[in-house]
Amino acid sequence: MHAVLAVLSGGLVGFSLGLIGGGGSILATPLLLYVVGVPNPHIAIGTGALAVAVNAFANFVGHARAGTVHWRSAVIFAVVGSIGATIGSTMGKAFDGKRLLFLFAILMVVVGVMMLRRREGAGDSLHVQRTDFAAVAKISASALLVGTLSGFFGIGGGFLIVPGLVFATGMPMINAIGSSLLSVGSFGLTTAVNYALSSLVAWMLAVGFIAGGVAGGSLGMKLALKLAPQRAILTRIFTGLIFGVAAYMIYRNAGAI
Repeated sequence: MHAVLAVLSGGLVGFSLGLIGGGGSILATPLLLYVVGVPNPHIAIGTGALAVAVNAFANFVGHARAGTVHWRSAVIFAVVGSIGATIGSTMGKAFDGKRLLFLFAILMVVVGVMMLRRREGAGDSLHVQRTDFAAVAKISASALLVGTLSGFFGIGGGFLIVPGLVFATGMPMINAIGSSLLSVGSFGLTTAVNYALSSLVAWMLAVGFIAGGVAGGSLGMKLALKLAPQRAILTRIFTGLIFGVAAYMIYRNAGAI
């Protein structure tokens, strides 16, 4: 039953990753804890990070073929952010699990509000192509911050990476989603390796998550491309998911504070 639930949960994670970039990294840990039944929050975090990383890389290939990736911004964000993810995940392993989940839920609410307040007209493809020092510095600073937070909370960080890319580059939402998946995979893999060094990864559950995620991811990516002209819809789906999962996690972990 645990294996079946892991596959089904992985399918949902992969679908949301393909659709909105960050949904998978938000859902992986709650699904492992509350659906699959992993008892230790840190094991759920380490296992989820590995599964999300593999699924993110798989979905990234599809977005790259579809031409939705801005490569320069994506690579800079992934490389610099992975340094932050190493620092953050090291701190996260030493933090109480329930408190970590509660703080994660609060952060999700803040990011959701920020996404709703963002101007839908934001995004200038010409601005994304800039290569001057100021543009690179802005991307790098955002990546280091997001990477550290992603590693600390044990997630791929797409729900932070997408607004981070929009803030740093002004790129359209669909391009931020496609570009974010390289960082989601890199941050998740960095975190998973760090947790694996402390024996905090359930390998068989991770395999089930990955298997389910491959199928779900392809469906999510196709839907994301169809919704690309309707940025408001993507934003509402993204923030609605954030608020829903955040409310449940606050309810389950409020006693830890």
